[in-house]
Amino acid sequence: MARPESGSLTAEAYTQLRAEILACRLAPGQKLIIADLCDQLGFSLGAVREALSRLSSEGLVVSEPRKGFRVAPITEAELQDITRVRATIESLCLESAIKNGDLKWEANIVATEFELSKLNLQDANDPARVSEAWAETHKRFHEALVAACDSPWLLRLRELLFVQSERYRRVSVPLDRAKRDLAGEHKELAQAAVARDVGRATEAIRTHLAKTTRILIQSDVVKAHEAA
Repeated sequence: MARPESGSLTAEAYTQLRAEILACRLAPGQKLIIADLCDQLGFSLGAVREALSRLSSEGLVVSEPRKGFRVAPITEAELQDITRVRATIESLCLESAIKNGDLKWEANIVATEFELSKLNLQDANDPARVSEAWAETHKRFHEALVAACDSPWLLRLRELLFVQSERYRRVSVPLDRAKRDLAGEHKELAQAAVARDVGRATEAIRTHLAKTTRILIQSDVVKAHEAA
């Protein structure tokens, strides 16, 4: 049985590796050398291996027999599938939240949307990457929209799909500024939810998700990663 401190180190290694993958600092398809990761992150071989196994079970890392681990690749087919399923699940969560939400739920949506609108999408030091402050607030905004959903299973599925789509959204960051009005999309989502307009809100979330997919496919960014 692992000692508590061992489990804690594994959890820390998992958290750091997951953040690196979602931010695409560990690129899709990149081979993961455990010894190198130990040196970079300062964790033991066992902690990193356990963390990679956990990430593999989540679909963010691929375990290849006799070859080790690799960051899960991104593909156009997967992107379209994730978008289609996520749009369905997000819509169901949002419909439930609108029916069950109270004034506190409404206030949290308004507050997080306002906070998000004041942040820059791109990292000031590296415009090709998303700002971590923006990414965290963006996550909280989408969570606020569905917070009043009364189905724990729908919320779990939504979280899984959000994580899986995060890498694709991060890849689209250099393209977002020129091709879409993200702030406007988020404002429309917030206003439709607070207005308790299920049809308008679910249409807004589907449109919001589809735009990222369309931008990526039209730019051939995903195909470039597939060919790498």
